[in-house]
Amino acid sequence: MASLETPVCDFGRPAIDFDLPGVDGKRWSLNQCRGERGLLVMFICNHCPYVKAVRERIVRDARELKSHGIGSVAIMSNDPTDYPEDSFDNMRRVARECDFPFPYLLDETQLVAKAYGAICTPDFFGYNADLELQYRGRLDASRREMAPPDARRELFEAMVQVAETGRGPLKQIPSVGCSIKWRGPH
Repeated sequence: MASLETPVCDFGRPAIDFDLPGVDGKRWSLNQCRGERGLLVMFICNHCPYVKAVRERIVRDARELKSHGIGSVAIMSNDPTDYPEDSFDNMRRVARECDFPFPYLLDETQLVAKAYGAICTPDFFGYNADLELQYRGRLDASRREMAPPDARRELFEAMVQVAETGRGPLKQIPSVGCSIKWRGPH
């Protein structure tokens, strides 16, 4: 299981539209997911230990960010062939068990992950009200294990700053996680 680190934030890069099926039976687009002050796009999956370590914190932060005008969406782009835990049925189960307060979408063609430049799970993309990239960092100091309860909430703080000022912090620590499981050669 390869561990990868996300690249530095490409400030101002526009969000890419998508039209993907959700575990709720609806199709979702970029505009349906955004909040009035921004959007957090998360590439996650079910099987990755890095995601499992922070899933509760992702849910907590997404709930709290909603009150700041930030919408959230989670996209699963892994090929479930070798990772059946990432199947659509299991996505539905995880979303229900964890009470996801955001759409959980399947990127079966992997074109959305490629368009965003997503490389790992979790991979976070924080956008301002104009859907310009302002954050490409980690959730917090968690890795394969959850960070201590008093760990700085880096993603949450950054997205509150984006909601209030339209700009993300200049200093961002990359997210670390499992590589996206691409179909065939990537």
